[in-house]
Amino acid sequence: MNHHRLAIALLGTAAALATWLASAQSPAPPASTAAAAAAVALPGMPPQPDPKNIYGEIASGKFAPAVAGDLERVYVPNLRSGDVSVIDPVTAKVVDRFKVGVGPQHVVPSYDLRTLWVTNNAEGRTDGSLTPIDPHTGKPGKAVQVDDPYNMYYTPDGKSAIVVAEALRRLDFRDPKTMALQYSIATPGCPGINHADFAVDGSFAIFTCEFSGAVVKIDLVARKVLGYLQLQMPATRFKEQAAAARPKPGQPWEPGPTELCTVQRGMPQDIRSSPDGHHFYVADMHADGVHVIDPIALRQVGFIPTAIGAHGLYPSRDGTKLYVAARGTHRVHGARHGEGGVVVIDFATEKVVARWPVPGGGSPDMGNVSADGRALWLSGRYDDVVYRFDTTSGAVSTVKVGAEPHGLTVWPQPGRYSLGHTGNMR
Repeated sequence: MNHHRLAIALLGTAAALATWLASAQSPAPPASTAAAAAAVALPGMPPQPDPKNIYGEIASGKFAPAVAGDLERVYVPNLRSGDVSVIDPVTAKVVDRFKVGVGPQHVVPSYDLRTLWVTNNAEGRTDGSLTPIDPHTGKPGKAVQVDDPYNMYYTPDGKSAIVVAEALRRLDFRDPKTMALQYSIATPGCPGINHADFAVDGSFAIFTCEFSGAVVKIDLVARKVLGYLQLQMPATRFKEQAAAARPKPGQPWEPGPTELCTVQRGMPQDIRSSPDGHHFYVADMHADGVHVIDPIALRQVGFIPTAIGAHGLYPSRDGTKLYVAARGTHRVHGARHGEGGVVVIDFATEKVVARWPVPGGGSPDMGNVSADGRALWLSGRYDDVVYRFDTTSGAVSTVKVGAEPHGLTVWPQPGRYSLGHTGNMR
């Protein structure tokens, strides 16, 4: 996100501002009301084999037949250089690089797993596009023009791609093959709408609102906004220290000093469900941790401090842990070699169980877990590299890529279908 986009996102009509203020200051709906509103499951979605563990089908080795023969690659969209770097994860070498549209943000696996879409949102312009990549060849195809595709998801029934038109505060539901517009849902109270996750039964999704410190709940059956939740900031957060020494290889990464959190609202980023769907976790760059919310009642029930600039969230392949990528800065545009790293949360206890630094400093952002679960691949947003974290030891290696890498995806991944982003697989 750049300052121009931030300015656009903070502008709006008086009516939109009034809508947000009313929703942000009002209490969350009662649990009974919210539960009733979300009681109807989404018709047509695949049955969940184990409702107590939505990650049971993304375990190592559980590949869908559709991905047979796909190249084993890591696809890295480079925002400032306008291209995609392709890494062979076996050799950890860049084996290809090609131009795409303006402002590539994320590489998104399609619902049917047959296409990887590069979301080129062309910040501050009107020529946004989606570039398809054939995962069997690793080569790009002809781009499709769409409005402001910052990110993209899919309805759990596979009938629609959801283009997150961030600057327009709008969700555009499109044909998943042709990208023809089906319908839109306006989200006027959600400036900076960007990341999402879905109910176990597919009945609703919750999206984060980066510039208002809130989340918005979307009824996918009735196709409407159910409500907003303003996230509560913690009393303290970690103090950013630009000149502080960074951990050396093998050196423990301890939580830094804290300071009073005087920021009035957070900057929520990625959001992911617990295995049983009872809690959703929201990474917050300004709060330096993960908000815990009850998605049915739409209320906050906890907070887990992690590290400076909490950003990306990824479940382990066995569904027991949540990896939290921390950019290492509270700023939208950070410096190189920040206080970044990965914090590991145990799903069952909601406690931090490991902390993995980037030796010498870095800026872990978005990515995903390797198919075998042994590596966590993340873009180094401000350092123009990609990190490979060993998920057993936390050891880190890097690969040089283009300028400002963002939402990379690892492919292929286990799972029956993709709900979008960089591989929200089910």
